[in-house]
Amino acid sequence: MELEGKKVILLVEETYNDREFWYPYYRLKEAGAQVTVVGPEGGMSYSGAAGIKATADAGIKEVRADDFDGLVIPGGYAPDHMRRHPAMVKLVKDMAEAGKVVAAICHAGWMLASAEVLNGRSVTGFFAIKADLVHAGATYLDQEVVVDGNLITSRTPDDLPAFLRAIIKGLAA
Repeated sequence: MELEGKKVILLVEETYNDREFWYPYYRLKEAGAQVTVVGPEGGMSYSGAAGIKATADAGIKEVRADDFDGLVIPGGYAPDHMRRHPAMVKLVKDMAEAGKVVAAICHAGWMLASAEVLNGRSVTGFFAIKADLVHAGATYLDQEVVVDGNLITSRTPDDLPAFLRAIIKGLAA
């Protein structure tokens, strides 16, 4: 159990990508991490793009970056909803600036741009948000996973195995 004792936040909001939420959820638990699903409101259920519901263990105002080792942001259109909550954006910024693992896949790069943590960093993401990432100061690389220090990014659900290997390696370090 390489992640025994590690605490990870998995953000959730409406229209999350089901695969990009559930694959990390179960893979991180399998590796021994304590996964806390965090949404705008604790106890609320949020629908994935495929209709699968995920219930937030805690609301965004109930968690602090200091209490966790890492954060995973699934894609879909959830990141566009997430960035409308200043507390969610602040959590991402706080985690990134504290040097904790911050992992974003697909459209989740929108949250990194909103948190203003991309300047001078190398990242990847869904090709349609490449301009958003570049305008936020990042260098865009078309690779299945890009690790730039504590920032881990991937493009699509097809990249999930490489994405999770990188996240687990980053959290275990």
